Amino acid sequence: MAPKRKPPALQQKKEEVNRKAIAWTAASVGGLIIIIGALIIIANM
Repeated sequence: MAPKRKPPALQQKKEEVNRKAIAWTAASVGGLIIIIGALIIIANM
């Protein structure tokens, strides 16, 4: 009988992925705000 394997430690990886997801979401929202702001400024010229 093969020895029982320990389940992989996914907790650290999940946190890392979550941090990357948060960073990408924040960057996307920030970029959209900058683009919309620029369009509003250009439209008001």
